[in-house]
Amino acid sequence: MPPIDLNADMAEGLGPWPMGADDALLALVSSANIACGLHAGDPRIMRDTVRTAHARGVAIGAHPGLPDLVGFGRREMAIAPDDAHALVLYQVGALQAMARACGARVTHVKPHGALYTMAARDDALAEAIARAVRDADPALVLVGLADSASTRAGERAGLRVAHEGFADRRYTGGGTLVPRTHPDALVHDVDDAVAQAIALATGAPVATIDGTTRTIRCDTICLHGDGPHAVPFAHAIREALAAHGVTVAALA
Repeated sequence: MPPIDLNADMAEGLGPWPMGADDALLALVSSANIACGLHAGDPRIMRDTVRTAHARGVAIGAHPGLPDLVGFGRREMAIAPDDAHALVLYQVGALQAMARACGARVTHVKPHGALYTMAARDDALAEAIARAVRDADPALVLVGLADSASTRAGERAGLRVAHEGFADRRYTGGGTLVPRTHPDALVHDVDDAVAQAIALATGAPVATIDGTTRTIRCDTICLHGDGPHAVPFAHAIREALAAHGVTVAALA
């Protein structure tokens, strides 16, 4: 069975207000997507999370988002492709500086929230993000929704891409994520999350909210670090993957 990456979004607190059990998750995931200060996070949290991830051998990724602290970067906004390029390049560069200061390096980029979902369907926006990643470092891996405009743009830009699946989000019959405004958008049961993670890792069909199944191409599985079930989900998923003979390993 090929290895699978297990990633989590983290460093999304602000000042004295933490968010998510980052320390516990860093013991369970192989890649950390670190918020870069515009949708969440701040310079100290970025630096400290980079330092801890590096010490634990967890791959470090930039998690750039829209400039929307109040909406946590999950509200869509109109943004021109050229502005998106600058926005992503700015945030990736900030995390690269933090990584250098800690003797580490950034290995991948995964857009956050609304920026991620918009780029999954908008070719022009996806091209701008891919170009920003390439301009920051052509060796970076671009993480995007499986078989979407994001991953196709990354491939056209000459980047290595990682098709992402989600253990804690529901899918539509078309292979897209169920919008967070929908009551069934999130997976709340640990057994359901484990079953979905195993299906993603082994290439088995995933159940959709339309009552059908769909196979999702997957190189990396995401757990949202801000979710209340993130740590128990991660524990259970790691155990289940091992039981199915699947090794967890970072993309890089």
